[in-house]
Amino acid sequence: MIRVVDLHKSFGRQHVLKGINLDLEAGKITTIIGGSGSGKTVLLKHLNALLLPDRGSVLVSGQDITKLNQTALNEVRKKFGVLFQGAALLDSMTVYDNVAFPLKERTKLKEDVIDKKVNQSLAQVELGGMGYKYPAEVSGGMKKRAGLARALVTEPEIMLFDEPTTGLDPLLGKSIHQLIRKMHETCKFTGVIVSHDIPEVFKISDRVAMLADGAIAEVGSTEQMMASKNPVVRQFLQGETEGPLAVL
Repeated sequence: MIRVVDLHKSFGRQHVLKGINLDLEAGKITTIIGGSGSGKTVLLKHLNALLLPDRGSVLVSGQDITKLNQTALNEVRKKFGVLFQGAALLDSMTVYDNVAFPLKERTKLKEDVIDKKVNQSLAQVELGGMGYKYPAEVSGGMKKRAGLARALVTEPEIMLFDEPTTGLDPLLGKSIHQLIRKMHETCKFTGVIVSHDIPEVFKISDRVAMLADGAIAEVGSTEQMMASKNPVVRQFLQGETEGPLAVL
């Protein structure tokens, strides 16, 4: 579904991505792990061209999105849904209106069709009957669920998750992971998750890619990563301060 080829990105003198090569399989959930400041979110933002590389390509269904004009890029972005780290709900809108927003902005659906889709999406994330509330009136976990409902209401082919359990306690984090897996089984999207929540996130992942020193250190199934002999992977997963990985 997505192929990243020799991707480079710098911010001033900071060379963040140093030749990323990664294939993200269609219909699978791939989790990107790595230390703080390793460039995970920067890589994620390249997948739907929120950032453009200094060099390299990002191919979505075989199409290099780094070379597209804005009109063509907007069409490709319709394939994507995004759950941002803080859910990114609009405070001035109710939960219902937040979920309805992309349908009203990006489609010409009639109001009754939008209403049906929004209520279905809210029910899927266990927020049925809560659409009237404002973001300030719901918990952190409910905000994440509402953000997931909004991301999925357009039925995207690809879902990007940026630290979906950040700021949640372990029980809420586990419930969000379970919900992501449940929605994946229902919607069959290609998922990409950036996460520090190890090993919990492995339970919902098909594949794991580790980012270190601006490149992919290793990629494989969760079982392969847990059994990896790569010293960089072993140090990170075991939480050791001594080893090839620099501790910032």
